[in-house]
Amino acid sequence: MKISSRFTVGVHILSLLATSAGGPCTSEWIAGSVNTNPVIIRRLTGQLKKAGLVNVRPGTGGAYLVKDASAITLLDVYRAVEVVEEGQLFHFHEEPNPECLVGANIQAVLRLILLRAQSAMEQILADVTLEELVTTIIENKSTRS
Repeated sequence: MKISSRFTVGVHILSLLATSAGGPCTSEWIAGSVNTNPVIIRRLTGQLKKAGLVNVRPGTGGAYLVKDASAITLLDVYRAVEVVEEGQLFHFHEEPNPECLVGANIQAVLRLILLRAQSAMEQILADVTLEELVTTIIENKSTRS
């Protein structure tokens, strides 16, 4: 199982908006870059808007950032697109055997460790801004040319 792609698509959307220089960023245009359906882009853009990261011009005006890229962290995106519920990155299998030593104790032993792992991942996402990501994208483009 994998974490939903909503996070990476959300980061893709915001990166496009940050590099678009104010041009019209319609869901169709963004969908062309992501290589997905514009309906998916509109749904995610709605979540990003609800989180206060973007706004959308009516009609075919397109989306734009409402915060500076340096003020948006990857954790903001992760939370905006609701990849997982708070503290629920890892799921336990249902009803292990309570008569088994491991089955009776595995969830209690793993719970704290897995919460620490999720916290560590979220801290890393909180330390990376959209501006840093976009800068790296632009640098990678210039090294490929």
